[in-house]
Amino acid sequence: MSEFYLVRHGQASFGAKNYDKLSELGHQQARWLGEYFTARGIDFSHAFMGDMVRHRETAQGILGGVSQTPTVTVDTGFNEFNFKNIGDSYLSLNPQSQLPDNPKPADFYRLLKLAMYAWSENLLHTESLDESWSDFKSRVQGALHKVCQQDSDKPILIVSSGGAISMLLSLVLGLDAKQVIELNMQVRNTSISHFYFNKSTIRLSSFNNIPHLDSPDRLDSITFS
Repeated sequence: MSEFYLVRHGQASFGAKNYDKLSELGHQQARWLGEYFTARGIDFSHAFMGDMVRHRETAQGILGGVSQTPTVTVDTGFNEFNFKNIGDSYLSLNPQSQLPDNPKPADFYRLLKLAMYAWSENLLHTESLDESWSDFKSRVQGALHKVCQQDSDKPILIVSSGGAISMLLSLVLGLDAKQVIELNMQVRNTSISHFYFNKSTIRLSSFNNIPHLDSPDRLDSITFS
């Protein structure tokens, strides 16, 4: 069977005007992950990623030290859903859930979770949404299908985002929407989920691992944003 490593992007710029770029720590996380793959002797035949800046910067950090650069495919199917769009749609129906002044990350995650539940249950105004829950599921499924058409004796790298990673897991494991939302809150920056696959099946080997951060001097570098 072939295999792929599914990686969430490094820490993005939470709280900045432009979230879609890595923080200084995010760049470091990606470089550390690249060093881990190199130390393990893991080379990639192909790399897939969404077209977001944080995906590209993470892939560059991971692949910066490899001896042979893999073929890279940009596929918007691996993009994150538009959480601002979904949050705004939810708040238009539930103004009592507005974020407080100077919100903390926990406030943001609370709103995101509520909005995602409403989105998954088709409780938001469809005309205000960039995509429906079923559209999101379908595009992730399409991107995953393209990966699984590859026939390679080397691993494949995928760089994506927490929501898309959680949805991909639901497709492999048969999870419901509630489980997708819970998983989305748990995916760590530059974490690795490992899969084996052929053209008829996909098997999860491990989920949300951070071996490149699992040392006493790097525990403060474990992030979720």
